Amino acid sequence: MSSALSQARIAIQRQVGGQFVLLGVSGGSDSLGMAVAAAELVRAGKLRAGAVIVDHQLAAGSDAVARQAAETCRSLGLDPVLVRQVSTAADEASARHARYQQFEHALGATGAQALLLAHTLDDQAEQVLLGLLRGSGTRSLAGIRAVRGPYRRPLLGLRREQLEQICRQASVNWWQDPSNTDVRYRRNQIRHRVLPVLVRELGAHLPQALAGTAELAAQDADALDEWAAQSYRQLADGHRLPLRGLRELPPAISSRVLRLAVRAAGGTNPSRERTAALQQLAGLGTAPSRSAGPVQLEGEIYAYRRGPVIVFTRPG
Repeated sequence: MSSALSQARIAIQRQVGGQFVLLGVSGGSDSLGMAVAAAELVRAGKLRAGAVIVDHQLAAGSDAVARQAAETCRSLGLDPVLVRQVSTAADEASARHARYQQFEHALGATGAQALLLAHTLDDQAEQVLLGLLRGSGTRSLAGIRAVRGPYRRPLLGLRREQLEQICRQASVNWWQDPSNTDVRYRRNQIRHRVLPVLVRELGAHLPQALAGTAELAAQDADALDEWAAQSYRQLADGHRLPLRGLRELPPAISSRVLRLAVRAAGGTNPSRERTAALQQLAGLGTAPSRSAGPVQLEGEIYAYRRGPVIVFTRPG
């Protein structure tokens, strides 16, 4: 057994050993390499695994790619193997939304305990650079979460080339998505233009260093989020927050508490710009705005300053 296959097996078993899981399979080398490793665990009696293949119907021949991926998964011994077709807009966000809807349906229909996704260390490094380009905070720099709800990403410690090696050694052919080379997309610009230059100039260790940064940032973000959640529970009175209590918190916590309050009132997570408007309304780190509001937020939520509190309401 190759070192790459052994690492993938260990990583999968550590996260979901003994469970019934589904694998999200695209037909690319990452997901098929994961399928090969998972199938080894199935044969060893250490895992029960099926697969879900989502055909987005965005490129000619996508149905053939999906059928081939399904045949490969069945030949490896994965069961059940589900193929789902979706109709979606061509942008990345719409395709992702449609894909995850099918994942949710598959989890519910099969009773699987988790769904594995084949993001790699290279994906993680790219995600950290994307976060830096957006000027994002700690949570964004934490990159791709290894665990989020029923979704597991056990291969964040493996390189993309290791998954290709697993496929070659198992005589598994994979599909190369032509959209992955389209440098009109920011991620592909980073993958094909930016990272190679950085690696050449700064050293081959750079992807591992970026992934390590993500791991450390995730620990910090988790701790800050937990502190904020505790503070919110202590301060919130329905959809009201006391200004004095907010002002006693560090900005990194008070901004999170404000975002929690927006979501609790039925809104969506506010943008950086909307969060800054809420901080100004509450006088966090600055003098309170002259206006007592409202600050309009996505999800038809409005924030007002009323005496010693900030209130989140819906119109009507």
